[in-house]
Amino acid sequence: MITVVGTGTGTPLPPDALAGAELVVGGQRHLDATPVPEGAARVVLGPLAPALDAIGTYVAEERPVVVLASGDPGFFGIVRVLAERFGAGLLDVRPGVSSVAGAFARLGLTWDDAVVVSAHGRDLRTAVNVCRARPKVAVLTGPGSGPAELGARLDGTGRMLVVVRALGDPERERVERVTPAEAAARDWGPAVSVVLCLDETRDEGGPRTVAGPGAGPARWALAEDAFAHRDSMITKFEVRALALARLGPRLGDLVWDVGAGSGSVAVECARLGAAVTAVEKTEDGAGRVRANARAHGVDVSVVHGTAPAALAGLDEPDAVFVGGGGRDLPAVVGVCAERARRTVVVAVAALDRVGPVREALTRAGLSCDGVLLQSSRLAPLPGEVTRLAAGNPVFLLWGDRLPARSEGGVQ
Repeated sequence: MITVVGTGTGTPLPPDALAGAELVVGGQRHLDATPVPEGAARVVLGPLAPALDAIGTYVAEERPVVVLASGDPGFFGIVRVLAERFGAGLLDVRPGVSSVAGAFARLGLTWDDAVVVSAHGRDLRTAVNVCRARPKVAVLTGPGSGPAELGARLDGTGRMLVVVRALGDPERERVERVTPAEAAARDWGPAVSVVLCLDETRDEGGPRTVAGPGAGPARWALAEDAFAHRDSMITKFEVRALALARLGPRLGDLVWDVGAGSGSVAVECARLGAAVTAVEKTEDGAGRVRANARAHGVDVSVVHGTAPAALAGLDEPDAVFVGGGGRDLPAVVGVCAERARRTVVVAVAALDRVGPVREALTRAGLSCDGVLLQSSRLAPLPGEVTRLAAGNPVFLLWGDRLPARSEGGVQ
């Protein structure tokens, strides 16, 4: 049996946790703070491979092992690795208070509506995108992905960061509220465990739900009257439904909506959990996108400018939707195709734009496919009869880059 004990966040060590242990594995600070039984071997938990090999030797000889871990070892912790190597049936897990639960407790905040993302050993961009998309996020930090790096990427978003250091240590624990700019300017040292990213302008009223990767709206491809728009200049819901399916917006993604118009695609991507940047060349259009985002309770970053020039300073997107049909459409699509990590979807009304758009996608190394969408909606006629009202046909083209680049972990 391998006993896995969560400690170090203010959780007292169970009195019998180390009884009979012949091998105790843990970080140096955990070993120093724990009364290891006399005669038991110790292994300092650094690189995993040597520690797992040592545990394997004792397990093979049916000798008891204790692994000391921080907080709840089943929450982004060592339980996953141990179960994969030795089988869950050999584990006796005794969880402590997770660093995330402890951090929210220090602030007196609930966290049933929070999203937790790990930046430890992962690309920081996923954590940044989750923080941009959701109002309450906990980020588990790591070397090179700490408060300074997170703050630098979130400056200007209006978020507040709460940095919790050395959680559970009565002498070293610190809880500090800082702006992203203040976080970016600090040297936080190696003891950081969790950073809370909060949008304190959001209303916390309404029903509580578990906000994990599967959380999302009950409906999408909303009717046009769900958005403010000008003269029916909006991506129709039939087109939007397929566009969303090809974009695949999800928690941790960044999506661009270029030529956003009313922002209907941007808002729907945000409702599905992605961080979204909408680029719109007209001032009234940019204001309309902001209004639609507010009306649907999502966060959309709006750039008032003309593509492709307006795209230059933006973070690299996972997926891009391009609307509109000006003469510079192929050039815009080409820039988006070069920058997109996964997918570019383009709505085209004019037949003579299809060829140049396809060429722009394939020239950037994306596969290319598409359909012509022609739909007719039910419309009433006098005398309580119904006719079919045909909509304008639209080409929807998309290019995919495979395989997708690796993503961070989100809970």
